[in-house]
Amino acid sequence: MAVSRKKKIIIGVVVVAVLAIVVVVSVIATRKEEPEVITVKLNVRPELKQTVTASGEVRPIRYIKLTSEVPGRIEEIYVTAGDQVTKGKPLVRVDPTQLQSNQEAQWAATQASINDVQNARNAVNSAQQSLVVAEASVAAARQQVVAMQTNVDRAQVELNTAQRELKRYTDLIEAGVSSRFEYDTARDRYETAKIALETARANLEAQKIAVKEATERANQQRIAVKEAQTSIKSSEMRASQQQAMLRGQQSQRSKATQLSPLNGVVADIPTRVGEFAVAGLSTTPLMTIADMSQINVEVNVDETEINNVKVGQEAKVKVDALGDKEIKAVVTQKNPLAISKSDVTGGLSNRVNVQEAKEFKVTLALRELPEEIQTALRPGMSSTATITTDTKNNVLAVPLESIVEKAPTPAASPVAGSVPAASPGGEKPKAQKGVYLLEGNKVRFIEVTTGITGEADIEVTSGVKPDMEIVRGPSRVLKTLKDGMTVKRQTKKPGNANGNEGS
Repeated sequence: MAVSRKKKIIIGVVVVAVLAIVVVVSVIATRKEEPEVITVKLNVRPELKQTVTASGEVRPIRYIKLTSEVPGRIEEIYVTAGDQVTKGKPLVRVDPTQLQSNQEAQWAATQASINDVQNARNAVNSAQQSLVVAEASVAAARQQVVAMQTNVDRAQVELNTAQRELKRYTDLIEAGVSSRFEYDTARDRYETAKIALETARANLEAQKIAVKEATERANQQRIAVKEAQTSIKSSEMRASQQQAMLRGQQSQRSKATQLSPLNGVVADIPTRVGEFAVAGLSTTPLMTIADMSQINVEVNVDETEINNVKVGQEAKVKVDALGDKEIKAVVTQKNPLAISKSDVTGGLSNRVNVQEAKEFKVTLALRELPEEIQTALRPGMSSTATITTDTKNNVLAVPLESIVEKAPTPAASPVAGSVPAASPGGEKPKAQKGVYLLEGNKVRFIEVTTGITGEADIEVTSGVKPDMEIVRGPSRVLKTLKDGMTVKRQTKKPGNANGNEGS
């Protein structure tokens, strides 16, 4: 009786152990669950756009920072920040008292220089008149010389005649033919002719001296004319200098009231009435005028995307202050100089920073602006631009999260422990890019070639075909998938009408 009871106990223990083993095995088997995946069926997209998104701010086509060109206390400011102004409109007035005094003093100096010019001209006229008189005296003296030379010649002829008569009477009286009276008379005529010739010669020499003196006086007068003409040139130059200074003083006086140089909007007024405006090296800023006739947006594009941006590409711009309104724009300029994200000044630096990411400034011109939007835009408003860098029609595209990159598989080596051979050309093997195709309830990895990238999709140029079903996610599951693995489609969850869930 006791033995049979012991056997029963042993049999019961064995049965319990077997049942426990079966339960444990079944539990372990049930824990091997198939991963749930989200799938999507491929189709041809009518259009796929590749875009670059960048942030920036609204900028006018140009803006001018007005500074004080003349010193003085600011008496009046005619505008306030935000006002629309037209070219030539008065903006700021500086106390013109000192400028007016300087202008009047310069006007007096200019008038004095003009009077000096007139006096110099009068002196030239007087000197020229005196020169005319002196030249007339020289001409008259020369005429007298000619006349006196004639008298000398006449006296010489008369002397020669008297000398011949005296010789003849001398011969006659020696021959006893002529009387003593006739001889004496001939001798007296000879002596008289001789004296007349000497007198004519003396007068001629005196007149020649007079001609020289008249000529010297004329030469001196010519020098006086030249000096007077030089004086008038100097006076005219001084007058021109004074007139130029007067124009400068008038210009300074006119700048006491600062006028708007363009049509635009008053962006900033850093100064106040009563402050003293300084001009020169440390001139006082008055206000900033922005030309809003053409509004631009300047954005910073990351260096990894700048090569896709080209001048002439279209874009959509959203300004934070305007909500979700989209404004058409076009790329007009791409700055070739990179700037660091922390660099607020820009430009080339002597220090190369390879650790910090770089950006490039891109300018976009806003197009087809409604009047209410144009008037609402202000310089410095934050904005976001979405630039369309490429567009393709009728392309096969897959979701970005479906793309899986696998590390390259090294080639098998015939000798154990040897290093895998490199690819031709010495390049390292590239990673495989592909998707997981769902066939029944198993997945298969297919390598694909990609093209342009959209906001949520990427173009596939080879490897898959339309109507194929591929795995979309979740990403934590995609990383664990392998060829031939069994999966199951994720069941539809509340709030997801398509039954698909992103990573």
